[in-house]
Amino acid sequence: MTLMSSQRRRIAAGALLAAATMVVTTACGGDGGKSGDKDGKTGASGFNAAVNKVSNASDKKGGELKFIGSQEADSWDPQRGYYGFVWDFARYYTRQLVTFKAEPGAASTELVSDLATDTGKVSADGLTYTFTLKDGVTWEDGKPITSKDIKYGIERIWAQDVISGGPIYLQQVLDPKSEYKGPYKDTSADKLGLKAIETPDDKTIIFKLPVANGDFLQMLAMPAASPVRQDKDTKAKYGLKPFSSGPYKWESYTPNKSIKLVRNDKWDSKTDTVRKALPDKVSVTFTTNADDMDNRLVEGEYDLDINATGVGAAARQKVLQQHKGNVDNPQTGFIRYAVFPQTVIPNIECRKAIIYAADSKSLQTARGGPQGGGDIATNMLPPALKGADAKADPYGKLGGAPDLAKAKEALKNCGKPNGFKTTIAVRNNKKVEIATAESLQNSLKAVGIDAQIDLFDGAQTSGIIGSPKVVKDKGYGIIIMGWGADFPTGQGFLQPLVDGRFILQSGNNNFSQLNDKAINGLFDQALKETDPTKAGELYKQINTKVSEAAVYLPFTHEKNIIWRSSRLTNVYTADAYNGRYDYASLGVVK
Repeated sequence: MTLMSSQRRRIAAGALLAAATMVVTTACGGDGGKSGDKDGKTGASGFNAAVNKVSNASDKKGGELKFIGSQEADSWDPQRGYYGFVWDFARYYTRQLVTFKAEPGAASTELVSDLATDTGKVSADGLTYTFTLKDGVTWEDGKPITSKDIKYGIERIWAQDVISGGPIYLQQVLDPKSEYKGPYKDTSADKLGLKAIETPDDKTIIFKLPVANGDFLQMLAMPAASPVRQDKDTKAKYGLKPFSSGPYKWESYTPNKSIKLVRNDKWDSKTDTVRKALPDKVSVTFTTNADDMDNRLVEGEYDLDINATGVGAAARQKVLQQHKGNVDNPQTGFIRYAVFPQTVIPNIECRKAIIYAADSKSLQTARGGPQGGGDIATNMLPPALKGADAKADPYGKLGGAPDLAKAKEALKNCGKPNGFKTTIAVRNNKKVEIATAESLQNSLKAVGIDAQIDLFDGAQTSGIIGSPKVVKDKGYGIIIMGWGADFPTGQGFLQPLVDGRFILQSGNNNFSQLNDKAINGLFDQALKETDPTKAGELYKQINTKVSEAAVYLPFTHEKNIIWRSSRLTNVYTADAYNGRYDYASLGVVK
């Protein structure tokens, strides 16, 4: 989500929808939150018990759901957040016109109504979307949520100079010429001057698209489309205490330390068929020690890792051998990769040398092997998406071994036969990413490429690697990152990464700063295409051109080993949230 991420991270309504078999197991409980044994008979449900099916079904309310994490949010502001776990967690305190169905696996990707009475009325030409709000939807102070609140929340996306960092799809689709300047520069009296959205009354909202876009409903399901009330908008500080439209409200928040949410007594469950709102409280504790986090999870002090990036190497063997009944190993939909900013390494042959010299098997091992890390990736389009080609391996990475001869040839062609120096940027709070960087560093030494590793604050991602200026000033020639689809189509996965029109001065995700007219033009064609298969063919062409540009070195199609506390009820992985658990459905055994 990002980075999402990121990932990000979504599937178009109905696309890739598969029948999900609900396998329900009985909650054992009674273990005081301690982990179950290795065969899952003491409180735990069994290995992969929550992958694409429900584990420990229950409607019991009460208790405190305890998250722990080693990575803070990029922002808890719904218009700014872009990390995948933030989008999942945001459902506790935000609602949208439409959202994803509360079901396991692929069934979760179906869009259903949320604040709106239905999923909208769409004109025949695909340019006009009309929604009517439900009766009884309110803010945490009991005031009605209006169409103007939704419009204002969406308008905030335009204020990239004040609240940068979130997805800008709605801005791109509704205002492709960037004519609107955002609500903070809006000269109209009501600050609702965006012409593409009309609010004829408090219950009706109409979107007027200049050009049709087949994924528009998916964009309206993002937290970025959440309502924000003008009198509660604290601009850049809004993420410190968002005003709730969901079942929980913010009681306290200390950045990098803790969050506590409590029930929003003004939320009416009759208006919300998606969120179960079972716990009385939802808390998050942040730590900088990922190994300690894993130990505290196993000891039952916390219920799950909010980041859902998987059990670390130090605890992995213990978890799989002694507590396998508390473990799930889902596909996440993320690709983990290295990306090469062209402002730092402008020569394509130098970038190819890095790709050829990389040891894909070593990189996979550094990430946890086939089970803990995932399958080796050879291109930048995940296999589940239309247009993906798992056999596309332009640099011969599937075999796992580096091609030193081709790497040396590329170095000669780029005028650096003896290699060159560069810097690998990696988040300081992600041990697996640091291990990946070290693996890549060692591989590059074999051809004379001296890559120094620079650890940066993972909580400051959007202002460091998300700033093209900072990237260039620091000489970051290689950035270690990952990405999951905002919604799994070529648009939802690739566009933020490779469309030149998505390059931002802060909160940027097109780290390579690829700005190719041919790629941009292919996106324009694909977005108008209503046939997913035909659109997929265009995304396949884009993916090929991205490979040819040599700006990405994909590592793995990610799988994680994630911990599931024995206290948890209604646990299931959801494709809509990149294989994470659907947080808004979780409960706990008190």
